[in-house]
Amino acid sequence: MRGRPVIVGMGVVLAASYEAKACGVRTAMGGAQARRLCPHAIVVEPRMDAYTEASRAVFRVFEHTTPWVEGLSIDEAFLDVSGLWRIAGTPTEIAVQLRRNVLEQVGLRITVGVARTKFLAKVASGVAKPDGLLVVPPEGELAFLHPLPVERVWGVGAVTAAKLHDRGMTTVGDIAQASQAALIAILGRAAGRHLHALAHNEDPRPVQVGRRRRSIGSQRALGRRLRSPDEIDTEVVALVDRVTRRMRRAGRVGRTVVLRLRFDDFSRATRSHTLPRATAHTETILVTARALLATAMPLIEQLGLTLVGISVGNLDDDGAVQLTLPFDGHGDGALDAALDDVRQRFGTAALTRVALLGHDPGLSMPMLPD
Repeated sequence: MRGRPVIVGMGVVLAASYEAKACGVRTAMGGAQARRLCPHAIVVEPRMDAYTEASRAVFRVFEHTTPWVEGLSIDEAFLDVSGLWRIAGTPTEIAVQLRRNVLEQVGLRITVGVARTKFLAKVASGVAKPDGLLVVPPEGELAFLHPLPVERVWGVGAVTAAKLHDRGMTTVGDIAQASQAALIAILGRAAGRHLHALAHNEDPRPVQVGRRRRSIGSQRALGRRLRSPDEIDTEVVALVDRVTRRMRRAGRVGRTVVLRLRFDDFSRATRSHTLPRATAHTETILVTARALLATAMPLIEQLGLTLVGISVGNLDDDGAVQLTLPFDGHGDGALDAALDDVRQRFGTAALTRVALLGHDPGLSMPMLPD
């Protein structure tokens, strides 16, 4: 399939080759629209296990290059190589060797951007795609950055870009020429300050290693078909099972359960409840999620539900939990541990709830290790 238009995902586009993107296909686009734009494309199902294994292999190469690796997603990371010039060469030489190592050891071509700041390195990698290497020297930072369109700035989406275009700002240089006060008036205090700083390549953030997630969650798109309360409850049960398994696998517990909803008119709502103590106990979190769902049911019946999500926040390590007597009637997690062991040994489909028999669990997106 090399050199041909390829779309990954049937219902929604999860990824597309550059040949398909040339036809207008974009990630998150509906599958039907993508096939209309590129009728000769090859459409394939995603293989999440393969992506996860490839990500782990690539990150092993990253971590062999430098101990300072900050993962952004399964296919993107920042690497700090500032202290390696005596043993590994210049940043450019390290980047060349990094691309060679990933290709030889994993079989994948990667794009690398090299710069003094995280922001500019990310921009450089975007400009260098596909399969490129772009180095931005310190003396040429603003000369490289300012001619780029505003959409290249980290955090500038379609809405923000439209606001800037309405005021005649089409390049990063235009943003840099505007005062911070003017940008705040257009975008608000936080976004205005952020954009003003990035337009001048002011990004003091270091590469952070070992930063853990602040929440663990999962969501499921339901389409626009009307769903019964029982069907919605089944989706919530499946999501809670998935989320709590991830929490226990990562050795995390949490206190705040969050229910996220998207409706047929594209509006959204969030409901949350904070528990008295942190837990990864499936039944405890499920009871809380169901209570949140019950409070939102009138709104769901009125507007129609197209997406439901569950997440658990206020995370802590499971070893930091204060032990308490089980006066609330819930178990101590022994059942969860036994089920986890069976699924670890025989696969996630080895045991399931009766309510989930025949239920399509949807895609489980690969994630970075916590």
